[in-house]
Amino acid sequence: MDYIIGDALILIPALWIVGALIKHAFEKVPNWTIPFVLLMLGIGGAIGLMGLSVESVIQGILVTGAAVLGNQLIKQGQQAKTN
Repeated sequence: MDYIIGDALILIPALWIVGALIKHAFEKVPNWTIPFVLLMLGIGGAIGLMGLSVESVIQGILVTGAAVLGNQLIKQGQQAKTN
């Protein structure tokens, strides 16, 4: 967590929720596109919080990665329990 600054941490649960909303509210959206949408939102959110800079783009990428990875860890952990 040393790589993600404190101000950007709020984006992780926000992106997680947005991803879940996209998945359940827009069923015609293919699952493979959701991480790309979240990436754009993560970068946009980081720019909104920190201003336009290379660091904010990197923070957006990092928080999106954390949100998607966290979702996948839980999802695949639950699948492992059922198999």
